[in-house]
Amino acid sequence: MGYTFTNSKGQMYYLHKKETLYYFSREPSNEELPEGYVIVENIKTGLPIMKKGQ
Repeated sequence: MGYTFTNSKGQMYYLHKKETLYYFSREPSNEELPEGYVIVENIKTGLPIMKKGQ
Protein backbone atom coordinates (compact mmCIF):
# COMPACT_ATOMS: atom_id res chain seq x y z
CA MET A 1 0.00 0.00 0.00
CA GLY A 2 1.38 3.38 -1.01
CA TYR A 3 1.29 6.75 0.69
CA THR A 4 -2.20 8.03 1.55
CA PHE A 5 -3.44 11.39 2.83
CA THR A 6 -6.85 12.01 4.38
CA ASN A 7 -7.89 15.67 4.27
CA SER A 8 -10.02 17.58 6.79
CA LYS A 9 -13.17 16.65 4.81
CA GLY A 10 -12.44 12.93 5.27
CA GLN A 11 -11.49 12.29 1.61
CA MET A 12 -8.57 9.91 1.02
CA TYR A 13 -5.95 10.66 -1.63
CA TYR A 14 -3.16 8.41 -2.92
CA LEU A 15 0.25 9.57 -4.16
CA HIS A 16 1.07 8.76 -7.80
CA LYS A 17 4.23 9.25 -9.88
CA LYS A 18 4.56 9.68 -13.63
CA GLU A 19 8.26 9.92 -14.57
CA THR A 20 9.35 12.88 -12.37
CA LEU A 21 5.86 14.31 -11.69
CA TYR A 22 4.13 13.50 -8.40
CA TYR A 23 0.38 14.01 -8.00
CA PHE A 24 -2.54 12.92 -5.82
CA SER A 25 -5.60 10.98 -6.95
CA ARG A 26 -8.41 9.03 -5.32
CA GLU A 27 -7.32 5.90 -7.23
CA PRO A 28 -5.14 3.49 -5.16
CA SER A 29 -1.41 3.43 -5.84
CA ASN A 30 1.78 1.82 -4.47
CA GLU A 31 3.93 4.97 -4.64
CA GLU A 32 5.78 6.02 -1.46
CA LEU A 33 6.52 9.58 -0.32
CA PRO A 34 10.06 10.61 -1.38
CA GLU A 35 12.51 11.38 1.39
CA GLY A 36 12.71 15.06 2.37
CA TYR A 37 9.13 15.97 1.37
CA VAL A 38 6.09 16.83 3.48
CA ILE A 39 2.38 16.98 2.65
CA VAL A 40 0.24 20.02 3.42
CA GLU A 41 -3.43 20.66 2.71
CA ASN A 42 -4.78 23.56 0.67
CA ILE A 43 -7.15 25.29 3.10
CA LYS A 44 -9.68 26.39 0.44
CA THR A 45 -9.96 23.19 -1.60
CA GLY A 46 -8.75 20.48 0.79
CA LEU A 47 -6.37 19.11 -1.84
CA PRO A 48 -3.01 17.74 -0.67
CA ILE A 49 0.20 19.42 -1.82
CA MET A 50 3.69 17.89 -1.66
CA LYS A 51 6.43 20.33 -0.59
CA LYS A 52 10.13 19.99 0.04
CA GLY A 53 10.68 19.76 3.83
CA GLN A 54 12.72 22.24 5.80
